[in-house]
Amino acid sequence: MERVIVETNYFTLHTLCDGVYAAIAKPGQGAWGNAGIIDLGDELLVFDSLSTPSAGEELRRQTESLTGKKVKYVMNSHYHGDHVFGNQIFSDTTIISTYVTEKLCKEKNKIEDYEKEKQDMKHYLLQLKNQIDSTEDTVIKGSLINQYQEMSKVLDDLSRLQIVLPSMLFEERLTITGSDRTVEFYCLGGGHSPSDTLMYLPKEKIAFMGDLATEDLHVPIYNPEEFLIILKRVKQIDINIIVPGHGNVADLTLCDTLIDYLSFMIQRAKDALQRKLSLEDFISEFDLPKKYREWKGVNGIKANLTTIYTYLQKS
Repeated sequence: MERVIVETNYFTLHTLCDGVYAAIAKPGQGAWGNAGIIDLGDELLVFDSLSTPSAGEELRRQTESLTGKKVKYVMNSHYHGDHVFGNQIFSDTTIISTYVTEKLCKEKNKIEDYEKEKQDMKHYLLQLKNQIDSTEDTVIKGSLINQYQEMSKVLDDLSRLQIVLPSMLFEERLTITGSDRTVEFYCLGGGHSPSDTLMYLPKEKIAFMGDLATEDLHVPIYNPEEFLIILKRVKQIDINIIVPGHGNVADLTLCDTLIDYLSFMIQRAKDALQRKLSLEDFISEFDLPKKYREWKGVNGIKANLTTIYTYLQKS
């Protein structure tokens, strides 16, 4: 039975069953994404390392004090900073990802000039502030404020941030068996990023989804059709509890919501292309259904409509 057992500055810790915990990020505090903690028996496994070294430190402290055991493994679900920037706190453990995720971490997350990075981030934050001040839309404004707060926390930690890459790599499937439980990792392709890994606990029927599942969020899309295929495959797995990359603990109906969302946008984009509408006209005449209007996301629906339209135009 899910219940909150610890509250920190960065996240609340929920127990999902004996030895399985979800760290649910508090908005704007530097954790940004959710994480998972699995007691394998003799050692621990952590799923995603959060967005800042400070939040990662708190995650490790809570994980090890909760169980009195040491973290042995960390899985990175995908390469985005809000899921891997806490890696350095776990540099003495085995950090795992797919080959593609490791390559992207190396290419996209590298920091060659910290001073330049700092100036770029300050400039980005200034742009966000201007957008916040000039935006009338309350939903977009809320998303921008959250982005501003989260990025400010990353900037605060930038001087100590080290990019630590995964050292144990796999392709599509990996199983880790501890003395008490088994965890399975699946990379079914790339929907949100070019390579998305989910973690499944077969005995407990719990899945930690990374950003393949998020709550009330216009989550950025990498490949819309593959995203849809992945979610439909997830629906075939025996799952009772889903921990999304962002948002609260849920069940498989969260996948249904996202399948509907993606299907709807794909169909609209196909119709627009058939009618030979330009991207600009497609977006300007697009009427967002009421059920998605409160969803957060810095770029709102527009970025996803653009991705889907462009993807279908090329295919």
